[in-house]
Amino acid sequence: MNRPLRRLSAVVAFLFFALFASTTWIQFVRAGDLNAMPGNSRQLYAEFGRERGAILVGAGQAVATSAPVDDAYQYQRQYPAGELYAPVTGYYSIRYGTSGVERAENDVLSGTADELFYRRLSSLLTGEEPKGASVTLTIRPEVQQAAWDALDGRKGAVVALDPATGDVLAMVSAPSYDPNALATHDGAAAGQAWERLTGDEDDPLINRTTGALYPPGSTFKLVTAAAALESGDYTADTLLAGPQELDLPQTSNTLSNDEGTACGPNDQVSLRDALRISCNTAFGRLGLDLGADALDAQAKAFGFEQPLSTPLSVTQSTYPEDATGPLLAYSAIGQGDDKATPLQVAMISAAIANDGVVMQPNLIANVRDDDSLDVVEEPSPRELGRAVSSGTAATLQDMMRAVVESGTGTRARIDGVDVGGKTGTAQRGAGQTPYAWFTSWAQQGDRQVAVAVVIEDGGSVDSAYGGRLSAPVAKRVMEAALGG
Repeated sequence: MNRPLRRLSAVVAFLFFALFASTTWIQFVRAGDLNAMPGNSRQLYAEFGRERGAILVGAGQAVATSAPVDDAYQYQRQYPAGELYAPVTGYYSIRYGTSGVERAENDVLSGTADELFYRRLSSLLTGEEPKGASVTLTIRPEVQQAAWDALDGRKGAVVALDPATGDVLAMVSAPSYDPNALATHDGAAAGQAWERLTGDEDDPLINRTTGALYPPGSTFKLVTAAAALESGDYTADTLLAGPQELDLPQTSNTLSNDEGTACGPNDQVSLRDALRISCNTAFGRLGLDLGADALDAQAKAFGFEQPLSTPLSVTQSTYPEDATGPLLAYSAIGQGDDKATPLQVAMISAAIANDGVVMQPNLIANVRDDDSLDVVEEPSPRELGRAVSSGTAATLQDMMRAVVESGTGTRARIDGVDVGGKTGTAQRGAGQTPYAWFTSWAQQGDRQVAVAVVIEDGGSVDSAYGGRLSAPVAKRVMEAALGG
C-alpha cells in the first residue's frame, strides 16, 4: 500500500513541478515576447490607451500628437501638417504598425524607454496614467515649407543640413501621403488607404531622402575631384584632357560631353573649369587615371558604403569598388553602378563646407519629459570622419563657387551670399527623363546650410538638367535657411 502511495505522490509532485515551471516560463521568461506579439489584443489596447508623446518642430509646433477619443483605444494619433512631414514622422497605425520617427523613437514616445523608468515608477506610486515623452526634431518649419513649395508637386526629394552639426533642417519627399488616413481607428478606411498607397506606382510611402537610391550623376564629380586633389598629383589648375569624345578601353563605345563639344582649347581644360562646366570626358579620363581604389576610398570617406541612422534608417549609398575599363570612366561621372541617397549627396556638400569633416546626420533635437519638461535626451554633434584635408576642402569650395558664379549652376546665385554648388543630370535609359540634381552649400555670416535636390520627373529628356530645374529649388531652400 505504501509503494502505490509513494508512486502517486511522485506523480503529483512531478505534475505540480511541471505546472510551476510552465507557468513561470510563460509569465516570466516569455512575457516580453508574448506582449510584443501582433495578435495580443490586450497589449494593443494597453499601448493605444496610453497618451503618446508629441513630435514637435521649431518652437513647439506639433506635427504628431495624440488626442483623447471615445472608443476602446482612448487616444487617436493625429498629424496636423498632413503630407508635409509624413515621410519624417511616419505613421502610427493599429493595423499597419509604425514607420519613420514613430518607429525609430517608439520607446520614448510610448513612455517605455529605460530613461523614463523613474517617471513610470512615480506614475505607479501616484496612480497617474503613464504617458510618453515628446520628441523635438531639428527640422526648421520655414525651411521644410520652402523645400515643399519649391518642389511644387514634382516627384523628388530635398535634404538640407547644417554642415557644422549634421542637423537635418529639411527633409522633403514627394509625392507624400496623409498619415491620418492610416492612423484612423476605422479599420475599413485604413485598409482602403493602405491599398491605395501601396498600389501607387509612385511609392508615396517611401522616404526618398533616406530610402531611395539614384545614380548621382555629375554631383559625383565632387568625389572624383576630391580624390584627385587628395592624391597630391593635381591642383585646381592642372590641365586635363577634355575632348569632345573620350575613347574608352576594352570597347568601341565612347564617352561624350552633353554639349557635343570639346571642353577647352586644344581639347584641354583645367580641373577647376572641368567642374565648372561639368566636362564628362575630362572626369572620365581622370577616373581612369586615378583608378577604382582611389575613387572607392574617397567615396567611403564621404559616407558611401557606411551604415547611417538619423535615427531613421538610411539605405547605404554604393560605389562599385571593382569597376574597371569603361565602367570606371562612367562611375567617375556618377553613372554606371553608382547609387546614392539625397541625404548622402547633401553630406558631400556639407563636408566640403565644414572644412572637410563629415558629421553624423541627426534629426533629433531633444527628448523631453512632458510632465517635468526635463531633457531626457539631447544628442551632441558627432564627427564621422575627415573626408578631405582642410586645403582640399578650401579648393573644392572655390571650385564650387565658380560653378554658381559662371558655370552650370548660375540659377542658384543669391545676392550677398557665398554659394557653391554642383549640378547633375543622371541618365537612366533611352527615352526616359534624366534625374535632375543639384547639391550646394551657402554661408552668410555665421549661418551655413548644405542642400541636395533631386527631381525625377522634370519634363522632357532635353530639358531635365540639374542647373535648370533643381538649382532654383536649392536656392529657395538656402534662402529660407539663411534668412531665419
